[in-house]
Amino acid sequence: MDWKKEWKPLAVIVAVFLGCFYLPIGNTRFDNALTESLHLIKWYAQEHVLLCLIPAFFIAGAIAVFVSQASVMKYLGPKANKALAYGVASVSGTILAVCSCTVLPLFAGIYKMGAGIGPASAFLYSGPAINVLAIILTARILGLEIGIARAVGAVVFSIVIGLLMHLIYRKEELAKANAQRAMPEPEVDRPLWQNILYFAAMVGILVFANWGKPQYDTGIWHAIYAAKWTITGLFTIGFGMILILWFGLRWWNVALAAVPAAFLGVMFPQQPMIPFAAAVVGLSAITSKNPGQAGDWFAATWGFAKQILPLLFFGVLIAGALLGRPGHEGLIPNAWIVKAVGGNSIWSNLFASVAGALMYFATLTEVPILQGLLGSGMGKGPALALLLSGPALSLPNMLVLRGIMGTRKTAVFVALVVVMATISGMIYGTFWSN
Repeated sequence: MDWKKEWKPLAVIVAVFLGCFYLPIGNTRFDNALTESLHLIKWYAQEHVLLCLIPAFFIAGAIAVFVSQASVMKYLGPKANKALAYGVASVSGTILAVCSCTVLPLFAGIYKMGAGIGPASAFLYSGPAINVLAIILTARILGLEIGIARAVGAVVFSIVIGLLMHLIYRKEELAKANAQRAMPEPEVDRPLWQNILYFAAMVGILVFANWGKPQYDTGIWHAIYAAKWTITGLFTIGFGMILILWFGLRWWNVALAAVPAAFLGVMFPQQPMIPFAAAVVGLSAITSKNPGQAGDWFAATWGFAKQILPLLFFGVLIAGALLGRPGHEGLIPNAWIVKAVGGNSIWSNLFASVAGALMYFATLTEVPILQGLLGSGMGKGPALALLLSGPALSLPNMLVLRGIMGTRKTAVFVALVVVMATISGMIYGTFWSN
């Protein structure tokens, strides 16, 4: 037996055995961390997979099938107009309002289709970071100045990070640009306005199905929240018509998928996720059996789901065990975090940036968490640092990014976010320390 080849498997087996042998079952903090990881994965499955990730997977699959590589490279590639490419990418979050995990299928879609690393990174950061509702909530609860600082910082971050990623990987971008010159003009299967309406319908479903409850029970935001499922239903009806008229699906197939969802919506008006789930199953059934573009669309969607979901769930479990849920502790005591983010030193800002980058924040949850931390003695500089790094990154997010663009690019992207958030927090804390 060649032990030079066998020592690695042996080392793994021994390490697993020792871990099981000395597993600290019965230790209160360890048991609580296991419970928190399961609580977090349950909450994530209930609140984010069906309403957030599934629509995002279908949008990413549609990008892979219905948007040509030449078109993506024309508008977001290395040779694209920089003002247009970075402008669109940097403000995309105002429309999408997604979390750091939901943006991943969308990022994977445009990146794999040839988008430049610069615009793609700007989109990756801005998607979860530039959220109109979150910025308004930040200004109302934490103060106008930190709300403005968050809004300005997020837009500037997305552009600067994108430009730096482009500069760091300029040789690779040059190779992409050369490949773009050799690409033929894409063949047009349907007019551009039809594709725009097709994507708009899916984005509308994603946005309004996840419209969060505002702080107050009055105003336009609450009116939209009250009508969110009606609006989502209208987008769904329009989406079904588009599939019939422009994508060749038989009307009776679409009806077979829609009728059960509509029936369940009437039967369970207070549980909208039931008809939503039925609609997803129906759409999957009619597209997966289609031999044309609709079948290719489902295949691409399923490919993204297989690649991303396992890593996301694993990352959420680890994040829950280490950091717990809002208001609950994991292995790392909350008191350590609060103690580490007081004042405005470089270390407190760096710690806040790193902690925010590792934690998982659902959309809008970062504001009440920070409100509690500020009340416990957190400095305003570290608070802004966490606001700028937290929503855009998370441990699950990093694990998936590594599979999409590699370890090195992921490490560079994370480092840029953390360093810029740290510097921004220090500058902000210097001028608004009270």
